Amino acid sequence: MSTITTDKTYRIMRDNCQAMLIDVQEKLTPHIYRHQEVVENIVTLIQGLQALDVPIMLNEQYKKGLGETVPEIMAVLENTQGRQFEKVSFSVCDNDEAWNYLAQQNRNAVLLFGIETHVCVMQTALDLLDNGMQPIIIADASGSRNTYDRKQAIRRMRRAGAVITTTEAILFELCRSAKDPAFKTISYLVK
Repeated sequence: MSTITTDKTYRIMRDNCQAMLIDVQEKLTPHIYRHQEVVENIVTLIQGLQALDVPIMLNEQYKKGLGETVPEIMAVLENTQGRQFEKVSFSVCDNDEAWNYLAQQNRNAVLLFGIETHVCVMQTALDLLDNGMQPIIIADASGSRNTYDRKQAIRRMRRAGAVITTTEAILFELCRSAKDPAFKTISYLVK
């Protein structure tokens, strides 16, 4: 069997990957469908990304109105070297400071997760695609108030070229092998 080579790679590689947490804030999160499950998946994802040394960027929408990031998430982010940005635009890419930081990382694949899927997550994903980056939507770590809005947003992002995956799938993909030092941590987290 011969091998065909292309310029496009489909595997997500740890050294070309960064993560972006979007707007999981105190006043909005309780209104998200199955919000406790979404927050639990985000906590697991963050801990796994920390074990894999993937940079994590925290974004918060209009903190005066929506409050701080929920305490469960802030508790695991305390040990992270990532940056934090406040925004009023829906897309993280429309915040100049956040966009400049994101672009300077020289990591083309961007894991997106948070709320709401059909607003800030989707608009960020579409802007990343417009700028030649690859958004990877962590579906079980993203939520909306209305399940239909979330479903349609995931469908639109997939059709536009975003990769849709789950917390467990992306952590094991980035780990790649049971020989990786992060494997035991990840295995424990997803039990």
